[in-house]
Amino acid sequence: MSSHLIVETTDSVELGRPRGREPVILQRALVLGLCAILIFAVLAFGAVEEWSTFAFEAGAAALFLLWAANQLFSEQVRLSTNPLYLPTFLFFGLILAQIALRRSAYGYVTKYETLQYVSYGIVLIVAAECVKEEHSRRLFAQVMGVFGVLYAFFALLQELHPNGKIFWVHSPHFTSAMIYGSYVNHNHYAGLMEMLVPIPLVLCTGHMFKGGKRALAGFCAVLMATTIFLSGSRGGMLAFILEIVLFASLAFGKKRNLRAALGSMAVCISILALLIFVGKGQVLGRLGDLGPGIRWDVTKDCSRMFSHRPVLGWGLGTFPTIYPRYRSFYTNLFINEAHNDYAQLLVETGLLGFGLMLWFLARLYWYGFPTSRRWESQWDGAMSLAALLGCTGILLHSFVDFNLEIPANAALFYVLCGLAASRPSTESSKPRRSRAIGNGEMGERLTSSDNGDLSAR
Repeated sequence: MSSHLIVETTDSVELGRPRGREPVILQRALVLGLCAILIFAVLAFGAVEEWSTFAFEAGAAALFLLWAANQLFSEQVRLSTNPLYLPTFLFFGLILAQIALRRSAYGYVTKYETLQYVSYGIVLIVAAECVKEEHSRRLFAQVMGVFGVLYAFFALLQELHPNGKIFWVHSPHFTSAMIYGSYVNHNHYAGLMEMLVPIPLVLCTGHMFKGGKRALAGFCAVLMATTIFLSGSRGGMLAFILEIVLFASLAFGKKRNLRAALGSMAVCISILALLIFVGKGQVLGRLGDLGPGIRWDVTKDCSRMFSHRPVLGWGLGTFPTIYPRYRSFYTNLFINEAHNDYAQLLVETGLLGFGLMLWFLARLYWYGFPTSRRWESQWDGAMSLAALLGCTGILLHSFVDFNLEIPANAALFYVLCGLAASRPSTESSKPRRSRAIGNGEMGERLTSSDNGDLSAR
């Protein structure tokens, strides 16, 4: 027993000393690597083509190895009790059951989709484990915020000077008049921006930035949000409006934060003014044309597909293979997705998968909202609120589109979920200073903290 206490004391003393910059460098490398994978997936046409999908999955595998190396280097194998891990792992088990029990209508496709799901799980874990500290969240917010505004500026230039090609040089496999940014479908660009806009929106109304930086963050939010309307995506417009309403109600309803409410109003007015300035004010008229069209017919057909395999579903990724035999209308188009992520999930994974999805979302909001209350003055709260707003927007948009079937958007969604639901380690940083070094509990607390944070003390 005494030797055990000596080990704990020694570990505590070593962790309390400056241990060099290696853990800090690895921590930052993980955050930057996570951002790099997300940015690459977006620029690589949403990572929907075979080469880009492979590159995204390989990047996720490399990120996982780097995270494992960081764990080994710090001589601590830590895994936080993130509330999203359990439903995520159970859903993975469901997919494996579809493959093992041969319940998938197209086993090869399900195996292929499983690799993508593993990649999503990796980025979720890395986000939840490595983007918890204040400095990590600040770095992530700054990198993704800068990328968001630069990408929006590029999309605006491409909108004003189009030639039917992505980046003015790449011709998509299928001719489309809906190109926006690096996406073939404007709805998917809008889905991406729905998740990125809340970052500068929250920062420009909080206390993290002041003066010119706050104004710059506000300008970034206006420019990024304006491109959602310029893209012409009705689902994107409604999702952004929901985000603004939710943010204003949360900010003004709890603490009567008049600045946040006025800031949200100013963003909306600025968006309208910018739309009129670039001569695109008529895009708001698309909000009046909300007929569901073919989407509603596909959703009704999904109900019949579900009734034939209600428990385990047809298999992950099998919708385009199975749907033609259930289609109730004529069309010369190939319907590769249900244009309703919820209906497609129900068809492909049945009641078990749909129930796990509801459990996942319930835990996301249950554990995310308490942290987001500190959004005005702390980076963990600001990123939690921004992540929740982004997730809410894309979840609404998913009723009428298939953003979560696009690897780039799905990966960013899972990263935001991991950020929103993770418990920041700053909550337990204060008691560590007042404990004696030789205390065993103190050793446990230090072991569970971030290496970079300890090295900086």
